[in-house]
Amino acid sequence: MSRFDEEIDRVGTHCMKWDMMEARYGVPASDGLAMWVADMDFRPPDCVTAALQGMVDHGIFGYFGDDRAYLEAIRWWHETRHGWALDPSWVFSTHGLVNGVGMCLDTYTQPGDGVVLFTPVYHAFARVIEAAGRRVVECPLTLNDGRYEMDFDAYDALMTGEERMVILCSPHNPGGRVWSRAELKGVAEFARRHDLILISDEIHQDLVMPGHTHVPMALVDDRVSERLVMMSATTKSFNLAGIHTGNVIIPDKDLRARFARRMQAMGMGPNAFAMHMATAAYSPEGAAWIDALCAYLDGNRKVFDEAVNAIPGLRSMPLEATYLSWVDFEGTGMALPEALERVEKQARIAVNRGPTFGTGGDHFLRFNLATPRARVVEAGERLQKVFADLQ
Repeated sequence: MSRFDEEIDRVGTHCMKWDMMEARYGVPASDGLAMWVADMDFRPPDCVTAALQGMVDHGIFGYFGDDRAYLEAIRWWHETRHGWALDPSWVFSTHGLVNGVGMCLDTYTQPGDGVVLFTPVYHAFARVIEAAGRRVVECPLTLNDGRYEMDFDAYDALMTGEERMVILCSPHNPGGRVWSRAELKGVAEFARRHDLILISDEIHQDLVMPGHTHVPMALVDDRVSERLVMMSATTKSFNLAGIHTGNVIIPDKDLRARFARRMQAMGMGPNAFAMHMATAAYSPEGAAWIDALCAYLDGNRKVFDEAVNAIPGLRSMPLEATYLSWVDFEGTGMALPEALERVEKQARIAVNRGPTFGTGGDHFLRFNLATPRARVVEAGERLQKVFADLQ
């Protein structure tokens, strides 16, 4: 049995994924499956736990200082894992990447400005944009033979000149696409044509299926850095979402100075626990754990796809990255509420609902596969049972 097969009871631990699903979806934890919010049911690598235990053993939890090891770990990780030789002086630590997006909106845009999203996309982007008094501008992805693609001619026609920023999710959540170098270059050129600050959220960069390779946006175009803000984090990669710490990486000197002023004005500083845990994660031991994790997730993907795609009318999007399966229910002929009745009430599986991801998500549900394989097998069997009348 691999370490990822261990079923850890998270109920009653203030866990959003398991303790909140009955309130939100009507799925009881007693016999339900939590396949919604994007964290994993796996322990992090031992090096992370050891770093935290070292802090506990020391017993003093004062202000964090001297971030050289933390910054060096970020530099080492991005260069060895992704081929990007970033300068540690470009890195800011924010309270997670949703906070990082909010900080970018506050720094580089004004109320009423348009912010472009390629939809469907991670639902927190639109929520933060709207809460900041900015305007979401949707550029719908094209669904081509079950795979998302970009149509920049169509997107150019949607621009009004009032847009100031574009946010890219790379790899894509919820569709699991690993964007090609050509597609990423197209995004960079689109941002340049319309004079947009380009935010590239690459939080899923380490969770790539075998046979695919993530390309950092910073490497696709010699000129992109003049308008680019890169984002990455240990939180998604190593199941550390609760530490709420992300890397906002800004190569351009002027953009970096503007962001630094906003950070200072907000009085933001690092979380000591997060800094120690992130430093430990970005290490050779962490890299070996990620390799094992991706192989395991690929196995979960295969099991889930086989079960789902055997149900007439259901189709899971080919998963190239992330651990989030995006399943199309349109072929069933059912309205989404009817499909949800079967998935949530009858199969007792809590999932993310497609419409929350914006235009294009209307007939999709998102399933989190980062859980022990026995649960993935169980989910497939439950879905086949509640849709048995289609077979």
